[in-house]
Amino acid sequence: MCGRFTQDYTWEEVFDFYNLTGPALNLRPSYNVAPTQTVHMLGRSEQGLTLGEARWGLIPAWWKKPLKDLPSTFNARAETAAEKPMFRAAFKQRRCVIPSGGFYEWKRSGSEKQPYFIYRADGTPLSFAGLWERWDDPESGKPLLNCTILTIDANDYMRQIHTRMPVVLERDGVDAWLASADAGLLVPCNDNVLTSHPVKRAVGNVRNNSPDLRERADVEA
Repeated sequence: MCGRFTQDYTWEEVFDFYNLTGPALNLRPSYNVAPTQTVHMLGRSEQGLTLGEARWGLIPAWWKKPLKDLPSTFNARAETAAEKPMFRAAFKQRRCVIPSGGFYEWKRSGSEKQPYFIYRADGTPLSFAGLWERWDDPESGKPLLNCTILTIDANDYMRQIHTRMPVVLERDGVDAWLASADAGLLVPCNDNVLTSHPVKRAVGNVRNNSPDLRERADVEA
């Protein structure tokens, strides 16, 4: 699964990497993004790739109950998303990509859990395959864009930390995923794509949001 990640790039960095269209955005970095918070997501328009905002946690258009009754939808299993009622319409018609500087995962060691920061070894942004929806709030009547990150069984590298991982697309896979619901893209990335290091447990508190959360921490072997 992926329950915390960073979006800590500048507009220039993300603009150049994805060859975006549209006006510049004032991007505020976040070093500890948590479910239900607002995130940046990439979509395709007639002009090209664009960057917008959405709530992290998918709400299908047909959902009529209060949001407090919504199950956890910040992740969707890539193996079953095309069939699950919560995700299948978005899988067919509304795919997106969530850019990230890296994500956090917790490795269990006995009764303890050690958080790790996982990021691309080449230093470029991670591109998570995702789905998006538009939900009309029945109370306010206002539309709310929302999204989820697709996850897959971990590759050999990630399996040292956790059994699941986000679907990480290569740059050419970004365009392919937005163009077609190709299940062939929903596979673990190669083992050499990612690297990681342990970080302080402060990342477990969503109220903590500073660059030092990503820094290497000394941990006992």
